[in-house]
Amino acid sequence: ISYQEFFRTLNRKEAMSVGGAEDDIPQGERKIVTDFCYLLDKSKQLFNGLRDLPQYGQKQWQSYFGRTFDVYTKLWKFQQQHRQVLDNRYGLKRWQIGEIASKIGQLYYHYYLRTSESSYLNEAFSFYSAIRQRSYYSQVNKEDRPELVVKKLRYYARFIVVCLLLNKMDVVKELVKELSDEIEDYTRRFNTEDQLEWNLVLQEVSTFIDADPLMILNDANDIEITSNRLGEGGSPPLEHGMIVGQLILADALIIGNCNNQVKFSELTVDMFRMLQTLEREPTALAPQLSKPGLQDPTEKSTKRENPHKYLLYKPTFSQLYSFLSTSFKELPANSVLLVYLSATGVLPTGRSEYEGPYDFGGVLTNSNRDVLNGDAVHKRSQSYKEMHCLHPGDLYPFTRKPLFIIVDSSNSIAYKNFGNLFGQPLVCLISPTTYPKALQDQSQRGSLFTLFLYNPLMAFLFICGLSSMRKGLWDKCQEYLRRINRDIAQLLTHSRTVEDQAFLQFFGDEFLRLLITRFIFCSSTLRLHKNFRETGNYPETYPQLPKEEIVENPHLQRHILELASMMDVQNYFQENNIDDY
Repeated sequence: ISYQEFFRTLNRKEAMSVGGAEDDIPQGERKIVTDFCYLLDKSKQLFNGLRDLPQYGQKQWQSYFGRTFDVYTKLWKFQQQHRQVLDNRYGLKRWQIGEIASKIGQLYYHYYLRTSESSYLNEAFSFYSAIRQRSYYSQVNKEDRPELVVKKLRYYARFIVVCLLLNKMDVVKELVKELSDEIEDYTRRFNTEDQLEWNLVLQEVSTFIDADPLMILNDANDIEITSNRLGEGGSPPLEHGMIVGQLILADALIIGNCNNQVKFSELTVDMFRMLQTLEREPTALAPQLSKPGLQDPTEKSTKRENPHKYLLYKPTFSQLYSFLSTSFKELPANSVLLVYLSATGVLPTGRSEYEGPYDFGGVLTNSNRDVLNGDAVHKRSQSYKEMHCLHPGDLYPFTRKPLFIIVDSSNSIAYKNFGNLFGQPLVCLISPTTYPKALQDQSQRGSLFTLFLYNPLMAFLFICGLSSMRKGLWDKCQEYLRRINRDIAQLLTHSRTVEDQAFLQFFGDEFLRLLITRFIFCSSTLRLHKNFRETGNYPETYPQLPKEEIVENPHLQRHILELASMMDVQNYFQENNIDDY
């Protein structure tokens, strides 16, 4: 109801309770309640309007977010300053305060999604954490209103997402336990249709937590949580004499549609890992309840901390192309667009006389299909291609600007048949299409290829059958891996046989440099691993990197075997082809 209607109701209740007239309420208190109701009504209107904003594009939404933050700033401060009057005259309840704080947390989270600045996750965490610490929702279960309990459950789900993104796994486990108890109480008290849905939410987050294949143990045998965002010294440094380009990664589309892969809140494990790979560690908190991103341009840094990211879970082809087109249109000068595809492969149906960019299949970004009868489906599969399959040719228009592609799929090899029509920097990192039998059963917990790009040491241990490691050895191996990355960077920048200069043009950006060096480490490691040598299926690139000088370089291979020796897992690797080891 509107604040005017609510206030009329309030006056009537007050008159009945005290046996007086509506005018008995002091004018000052009347104005406080009126102003509060107005701010509450306005905040809800603006918050609901966020749903109508376009999800893509950088310019349309900032002013609207600014107005919304401004109103919530006033609302939050107003309820703090006039709490006693609002308690007495409005009947303000603690869960209503919690609802306001929850929406502010949502605002900060959605602002993080729009800007990719992880400092706003800290702000969302602050408000969500305050709700829990101050028990704003504690009285909800005493009221016979299932919709209020659902608000509480949704708060828990949103809080868990933020904690996952901040790697606060200890808090996540506490929240999951509390959410489980709340769901059990909710299903026992109310016979509602969404019971299975909430149990599925609980199952998804529990599985998501267990997706990491390795535990790092400290001296007390407690599990240590490590961050995989780009930190100080995370990317191999550019040393004197390295000649690289000046391109900057500006936009990234992270697309996920893998069959049966663990997910939570429309975020698959692979998407979650790539999301963190493309972010720096947050170093400062965002401004407290102000208008983030709308400060005086002269006071803002000219360099964005993180590339802007779009998270697309099972997008249709039209949705994906809209996001691609907008990113391409708004890409600044000397900037790079990254497209990450983690999706089920679509194999070619047959060979034609001329094999073009649409004849090798691609990856399926959405599994929805037109509802047809059996005969029509059969005819369609013979004469038509998948509507939501992204073929290499679909990306050709976007090669007019620098483009960096990562394909993690069972048909990633389709993207080996690419073509650089416009002469702009273009690189495609291609996953293996099959894995050894011993590793295939783990695909639900995320792809091995993406795991190498996200946390190469964890992936290295995984293919060696290790599920835990002492913290001291982990730190020692991480330091050695940084040395390997530095050597890989030198190999690439000093090479005289890398024919295509795109790798070096991308090497000036910290994130792209990290992805390229981790890819080369992954490719070289799998070429030495006995199980992968049996399958003969390795990561590849377009354009190709020289094998002998880069991915099969004896110096690099000796490093990898030394890393295996440090962990006492050298029996997993083949040494025969390395001279003088």
